[in-house]
Amino acid sequence: MKEVLPCLNDLPELDSVEVTEPQEIRKPPDLRSSSPNGSNVLAFFKRNAFVVLMMSAVAFGIGLGFALRHINLSARDIKYLTFPGELLMRILQMLVLPLIISSLITGMSSVDRKAHGKIGQRALGFYMVTTVIAAFTGIALALLIQPGKSSRTASVSSSGDAEAVQTVDSFLDLIRNMIPSNLVEACLRKYKTVYSRETRGVVNTTETSENNDRVPVPGTSDGLNLLGLLVFCVAFGLTLGSMETEGKLLRDFFDCLNKTIMRLVNIVIWYSPVGTLFLMAGQIVKMTDTGETGREVAMYCLTVITGLLIHSLFTLPLIYFMVTRKNPFRFMGGLLQALTTAFGTSSSSATLPVTLHCMEKYHYMDKVARFMLPIGATMNMDGAALYEAVAALFIAQVNNMEFNLGQIIVLSLIVTAASTGAAGIPQAGFVSMVIVLVSVGLPTEDISLLLIFDWILDRLRTTTNVLGDCIGVGVVQHLSRHELQGFQL
Repeated sequence: MKEVLPCLNDLPELDSVEVTEPQEIRKPPDLRSSSPNGSNVLAFFKRNAFVVLMMSAVAFGIGLGFALRHINLSARDIKYLTFPGELLMRILQMLVLPLIISSLITGMSSVDRKAHGKIGQRALGFYMVTTVIAAFTGIALALLIQPGKSSRTASVSSSGDAEAVQTVDSFLDLIRNMIPSNLVEACLRKYKTVYSRETRGVVNTTETSENNDRVPVPGTSDGLNLLGLLVFCVAFGLTLGSMETEGKLLRDFFDCLNKTIMRLVNIVIWYSPVGTLFLMAGQIVKMTDTGETGREVAMYCLTVITGLLIHSLFTLPLIYFMVTRKNPFRFMGGLLQALTTAFGTSSSSATLPVTLHCMEKYHYMDKVARFMLPIGATMNMDGAALYEAVAALFIAQVNNMEFNLGQIIVLSLIVTAASTGAAGIPQAGFVSMVIVLVSVGLPTEDISLLLIFDWILDRLRTTTNVLGDCIGVGVVQHLSRHELQGFQL
């Protein structure tokens, strides 16, 4: 009875509080009701400030470019016009090296193979397989549709037939670049086979074909050797992750470095609307045929959307069905909230709480989801891999550069590496796209052509990324159903 009386005595006090609170709450709505639309618009601009600025920069850049086309600007004037955009490209290229090293080592070292066993291996295997499939899907569509090819007369390509590398030598260069002899040199240049016209004594004089006159000799080309750094960082990160407590200090260092670089990227990216404006203006001024270029960009956008639809509605559901023998579209029906959030926020990391909620509430996959989804938000970038593959080949086609089989394989590996190390934030693909273009020797200033429709493509590829994360959870959950009893988070 003594425990009940205090509760009864508290009731009048609670009643008195409930009576006074509505009287205090009734006043603020009168003050807010004067401009409800204004507050909603202000909140919308705060949430989507970067997207609004980027779209405005693209629009103003196109308008400025068309306005300046009537003035016969010289090549020097155009160079001065695009100087702010050149600064943007230089800043992004400056961040490429620390971003790759910190993100890859952090991601690989965070995978504790001993603690998670087969579940972690299956998760990594799914991420790598689907990312490679997405990259090859983009490459196949870009080669089939060829969005960058047009009926206009092609200018003389910068890479002539004399500079072409044979397929065998391309594969050998690929292996050599994967194992660099000097890590410092890998940050500056990469190995490339060149040919000498001199006849050497080792050449068989009985063979008279032209190919025997071109002797392959070691050479280099300027640019970041991303493959060599990738192999080293992955091996270093996996080794660091297996050291447990001994490597904790170094893991914390790279984790802090990664967070610092990503915060720096978030700061620098706010300058991109300024640089984009002048890059767009410069591209419009330099266009010889604006109608043809507009058609090419529209075909590029259509190619990316087609690839994302194929990967989201065919490839991923097929993998899920082949492994689980369940209806993949019913599984996807429980993810609508996460997918719409991904489309709205354009960030797989920001969508992560909603994705976890959907997987736990509708599919009851809490254990595997809590392990895989945070890693997948950084490592599993299927949409980004497909987009970057199409974009790289599109820019190559616009510049009349032909890729042979070896270069296409190199491109697929670079795209997989760059997308794996990308951050799950809006416009992160903008940074990784620079990595891809620098690695394959394509002009980075042409990236401004891709920004016309990037605001919608960014949302679509983020939705594809989140869907791939969730499908991966479903697949690994099914394959690891026997190990889940002893699985501890």
